Amino acid sequence: MALSDGRVVTAHVPNTGSMATCWRPGAPVQLTHSDNPRRKLAWTLERVDMGQGWIGVHTARPNQVMAEAIAAGRVPALAGYRTVRTEVRFAADTGEQGRLDIALGDGGGPDGCPRSPDVLVEVKNVTLLEGARLCFPDARSERARKHLGLLAGAVRQGLRGVMLFALNRPDGEVFAPAWEIDPAYAEALRAAAAAGVEIIALRMVHEPGAIVTGAPVPVDLAPPIAQ
Repeated sequence: MALSDGRVVTAHVPNTGSMATCWRPGAPVQLTHSDNPRRKLAWTLERVDMGQGWIGVHTARPNQVMAEAIAAGRVPALAGYRTVRTEVRFAADTGEQGRLDIALGDGGGPDGCPRSPDVLVEVKNVTLLEGARLCFPDARSERARKHLGLLAGAVRQGLRGVMLFALNRPDGEVFAPAWEIDPAYAEALRAAAAAGVEIIALRMVHEPGAIVTGAPVPVDLAPPIAQ
């Protein structure tokens, strides 16, 4: 990637998806730099501009932004909880175990330890644009399906399970699963919603030096009509 001073550098790309519709040669990008001598690559790709504004391709950023926004009460559907924890292990009633991005609760127990959470939230970065639809995933993902199973298990155990899609680009009008790319995930998302998992799609807004949460976007889980 070419810097403004003419240097060409190789940057780490923290994104395991296909990055379809959010990358092309010559597109303006934003990088961050690290002075950590232990890193193999000092530069990290953060954002790409495909002509409509910045698209966030660093998949860890939405988790950080959402956790901060929820703690500050800026996500109305998840407001009112006193504790916000990240990277929380959870075991579903099926025996499946894994980590979910955010756990919300009403406070600590008498010994100061966190009580069992009231809400478990998984955050997914959404950058794929298909017409007016923002879609997830941009590549097949068994791991993403596993997270849906954990959230459904949380609902069966009396908790709130929330699938939070971070729409990390300025264009697109509605969120939908990527039926053609990963039909198994699309069906699993519909099944999770039917089982009580809450589906929220929230716009991410890119400011010059920050990313903040924006307005919710409608969700359409219906399968495409066969032509």
